[in-house]
Parts: sequence; C-alpha cells; structure tokens
Amino acid sequence: MTDETFTVLVAGSGVMGRGIAASFAKAGVKTAVLSRNPSAVSGFEPDVSILGALPRKAPELIIETIPEVIELKFSLNEQIEAAFGGASIIASNTSSLPLQNLADRLKFPERFCGIHYFQPAHITPIVEVARVAQSGDAAIERALTLLRQSGKQPITLAEPVDGLLINRLQQAIYHEAYSLIDRGICTAQDIDIAAKRLLGPRMSVTGLIEQKDLSGLDTHALAQRELIPTLHLAKEPSPVVQKKYADGNFGAKSGQGFFDWRDMDVEGYRQETGAVLTAVLALLDSDRPDGPPLAKDGPADD
Repeated sequence: MTDETFTVLVAGSGVMGRGIAASFAKAGVKTAVLSRNPSAVSGFEPDVSILGALPRKAPELIIETIPEVIELKFSLNEQIEAAFGGASIIASNTSSLPLQNLADRLKFPERFCGIHYFQPAHITPIVEVARVAQSGDAAIERALTLLRQSGKQPITLAEPVDGLLINRLQQAIYHEAYSLIDRGICTAQDIDIAAKRLLGPRMSVTGLIEQKDLSGLDTHALAQRELIPTLHLAKEPSPVVQKKYADGNFGAKSGQGFFDWRDMDVEGYRQETGAVLTAVLALLDSDRPDGPPLAKDGPADD
C-alpha cells in the first residue's frame, strides 16, 4: 500500500481506464489506477500512479471500470468500503448492469452513483452521471465538480434507467439500422454515409430535439403518426448482429464484422479518427452558436 493521497482512483487498467485516468491527470488532478497486474500495465500518462492494492488513504472519488461481471463489482465495492468506509465516492462506469443493484449491496449507498464515459474517454466531452435512489446531493455535486475540472460536460440523470441516456438513444437507432440491413433495403456503408454526412454533422450543430423545433413540431408530429407504426419495434436483439457474434465476427478485433478489417492498420485508423474527432469538437467549442432558451414549461437545469 502507498501512503500517497489521491483525489481520483480509477479501478481498472483497460482502454477505458486509461482514458479516464488521462482526462483527470491532464487537468492536474492527483490520479492513480488500480490494477490486478501493475507490472504489466503500460500506456498511461506519466503523472498517473499505478497501484496493485488500494491506497492507505481514501481517494475522494473512485471510478470502477472493471469487467462487466456484477459479482466482480460487488466484490470490489465491498473491499473499498472495508478499507475506507464511506469516505470515498464510489462510481461505476457500467451502462449495462443495474446500478441500483450495485447500490443496494453497499453500506454507504448515499456515496454511490453511476459515471459513464464514452470511447475514446480522453477525448469525448460528455459523461453521464446517474443517481440511484440513495445518492446524496453532496456526493453528486462533488463528482460533478471533479468531472468539470477534468474538462468533461456531465449530463445528470435523475434515476439509473437501463442503458442510461446515450446508449438508449443509440440502441434505438441501431435497432432500425440493423433491420434495414437485414431486409436488404440498404447496406452498412449506406447507413454510415448517412450518419457521417447528414445525421452527425446536423445533430452536432442543432442537436436532436432543437432541430425539430426549428423544422416545425407540426410536421414532426404528423410524420410520427405515419412512420412510428412502420418502424422495427421488435423486442428481440437484431438477428444480423447476433449471427455475426455467433460466427465470431466481432469487427476490427477479429478482422471482420460488417466491414473487412484484415488488411487495415486498425490502431492507426483509430488514432486518425481520434484526431478528426478532436478537431471537430474544437471547432464546435469555438464557433458554436448559442442555443434557444428553455420553454417556460421545460425542465430545470441540473
């Protein structure tokens, strides 16, 4: 154990853990990463400490990003509370496992919340912060302060709905996209062209809901009446994706998915796309117009 005092401890040294730790360290926040095999860990910012055990002194915030096995998360949280009691805020990066179940196993659930990052975690600005039933205001406010200090823009959810906000939106789009592919109506490339050349650029400027205010809610409401009944609303996972999974076609990591990655420099491509995303976000930050004010009956700011 180390006697150093850390503000943030990231539990998990995978790709997501590296990105989360980097975002805090680059902002000057005293950061450490907890790994089961610290001697084999590499690729971290030089200011990030790598630990093989919990430190002696409680960090202010512990973000867990270990594998998506709920028993592993139960065990880690139990160790954290045994070491620090309720001194640390514990946050899980999961977006698929039930946050409320994690909270209900804690002795100090008022010090728990969900903090969900997106890949690449050191670049993407949005972080979801999800309250559970027991989350205390002080813990949430401190977590939000630290996230903003690291350059992130947190979105706070009043309850931990399955998938949180972003993944629920994404899965709705994917479900329809995969159905169109499965029915032979268009190709995966067609869908990505539409996303890259129309949906993505337009939403990055006028958002999802604001765009419909601009184009007219009357038109939108009437279009919904016609189109919603025709959408792919099945409750089952998309067959085209499940078949690729069953066949071992996992995308870039296996060489084939919807696209053929076998002759690609995948890591180089990831770096190139990361650089483009960074440039796009910088452009949006510098030139973005002010959005409209909330309607009088709109939600209060978190």
